[in-house]
Amino acid sequence: MQLNLTGQTVAVIGSSNGIGRAVAAGFLAEGCHVRGFDRVAPSDLTGPDPIATTLGDVTAFAEVKAFAATFPSVDHVVFTVGVGSGKFGFPFWNLDPADWARVLDINLIGAVNVAHAFAPALIARGGGSFLVFVSVAGQIGSQSDPPYSAAKAGLINFMQCAAKDFAPHGVRANAISPGMVQTALNQSVWAAAQNLLPADQRRSYADWAGEKIRKIAPLGRWQTPAEFAALATFLASDHAKNITGQTLNVDGGQVMHS
Repeated sequence: MQLNLTGQTVAVIGSSNGIGRAVAAGFLAEGCHVRGFDRVAPSDLTGPDPIATTLGDVTAFAEVKAFAATFPSVDHVVFTVGVGSGKFGFPFWNLDPADWARVLDINLIGAVNVAHAFAPALIARGGGSFLVFVSVAGQIGSQSDPPYSAAKAGLINFMQCAAKDFAPHGVRANAISPGMVQTALNQSVWAAAQNLLPADQRRSYADWAGEKIRKIAPLGRWQTPAEFAALATFLASDHAKNITGQTLNVDGGQVMHS
């Protein structure tokens, strides 16, 4: 399938590592001009980085606006940022209300900042797409980290609002919802859970995660960053011109709606 994205300009927010890094590389492989925005520089490179990265904070609207202003025009904007509380929130009162603010600010308000910053350029273009990465946690109320679940649920709802507002201008908005992915975020959930256990009851990450994925995902296997990159590029293409306001799960069957 030819995606015909060559020459298009893509902004990837959270581009330095994990899923965001794979998404940026996926668009680059399709011949796009890709520019990243992240709070840290890429850490997994062995040579020159073909993706220019602007360092900044998604919670600082002025920094996001300044990044958006450097684009003469933009075709696609992808928000891949995701952080957890760093604590195990089951039951929810294991956390303090103070643990919520940072998680909501980065995952939800960060995406809102990006949408506001890039909306004028997308509208002026009269097309293109706005894509956010959410989580199955935002659909099922994952008890491991309630602030993260709530933030991603809010982002799904905001994406739907944005899809309706963008539609008259020919701009599409969608969300990709990962399930179990071997990223630093997933490992932080494991670490937080183990810290609550006596030393003799703690388990390795491989053992804990392997059992969890067998229990919750019917296909019983991990999802990979490359799979999300493939879907992200497809959603940017004209093959997806009638897809908007949707949350697409790539989760091994973890979330099913009857």
